[in-house]
Amino acid sequence: MRVVPVVLSAALLLVGACDSSSPAAPPPAAPAAEKRVVGYFTDWGVYGRNFQVRNVGASGAAGELTHLVYAFGKLDGGRCATRDSWADYEKPIAAADSADGVADTRGTGLRGNFGQLRKLKAAHPRLKVIWSFGGWTGSKGFAESARDPDGFAASCHRLLTDSRWAGVFDGIDIDWEYPNACGLVCDTSGPGALPALLTSLRAAFGPDALITAAVPGDLGKLRATDYAAAARPANWLSAMTYDFFGTGAGTGPTAPHSPLTAYPGIPRATATTDATITALLELGIPAEKLLLGVGFYGRGWTGVSAAGPGGRASGPAAGSFEKGIEDYAVLRETCPPTGTAGGTAFALCGGQWWGYDTPDTIGTKMAYVRSRGLGGAFAWELSGDTADAQLVAAMSAGLRP
Repeated sequence: MRVVPVVLSAALLLVGACDSSSPAAPPPAAPAAEKRVVGYFTDWGVYGRNFQVRNVGASGAAGELTHLVYAFGKLDGGRCATRDSWADYEKPIAAADSADGVADTRGTGLRGNFGQLRKLKAAHPRLKVIWSFGGWTGSKGFAESARDPDGFAASCHRLLTDSRWAGVFDGIDIDWEYPNACGLVCDTSGPGALPALLTSLRAAFGPDALITAAVPGDLGKLRATDYAAAARPANWLSAMTYDFFGTGAGTGPTAPHSPLTAYPGIPRATATTDATITALLELGIPAEKLLLGVGFYGRGWTGVSAAGPGGRASGPAAGSFEKGIEDYAVLRETCPPTGTAGGTAFALCGGQWWGYDTPDTIGTKMAYVRSRGLGGAFAWELSGDTADAQLVAAMSAGLRP
């Protein structure tokens, strides 16, 4: 019979706990989602640039990145295909260039970049690898792909899951420049073409695969496609918030190619990272599904005397691989910053004027990513960084809570 008072006491305690007059303890806050730190690796970089998969690990970048995007696969008859089979999976990698210091043996095992990516993932298990298709020179084939989205998606799934490199790729990226607009070629597939491709890819690859797409920074091109619909099946969209200005008109005016915000005298006030991100958010794309793009290179002119942006020039400056463009790793030594404009750096040295991002200006951009609640940032592309990955480190540090 002594059990009864105990039960009643417990009941009374329960009633007291539910009394509205007693302040309830707040629920624990949900942990903040990890920001994505994404870097593109180009297949052609292993040639003249001699930037190998090994460098991603040796520089420390692999420890900072959450995702590596391998560029590019190509479109062949509207289907996914390898662009450079020698670099991708045939080339034997010497021990000195190998991610684990072990040379490939010709005729056995997975070789080339794919074999190295498998080794890099083994050393960095949290790193995800995505295969990107298209790019500036490789986007023409998407028009044919758009006529049969399911067939396109099935071909991509077969390629990425090929038994020779099974487990290397965690998903696919579509870099279509540009759907229903003009890039190197013009496209008239309609505003629903990209969403249809991504929807078919999601169906083919399933819910756990990474499905991503690059999107333009130009506001006019953003109006040509239904990017809100494209975002629904995608894990994220990567906004190409760089190359707003270039050296094609060799006489200037000089302007940094990737301003975060407008500055006095900017040639086009809407050609900024902030304007692009704001436009994408206004389209209804969730902030957490947007990545901000950072260029690991500068664009520059020669024959310039004006220290700030807006000066006249005689033509594009010389670059290591292309006129008017140079890697950050080179510029930080040959033409260090002399000022900032619109949240990015510029430099005047020996008659050359360059605009580019530095660890400091990347820090500013990462603070912007956090302030807008974006999903993270990506870099085009990793070979432009220093040997100790200063720019990737700045991205990673700037995105930490």
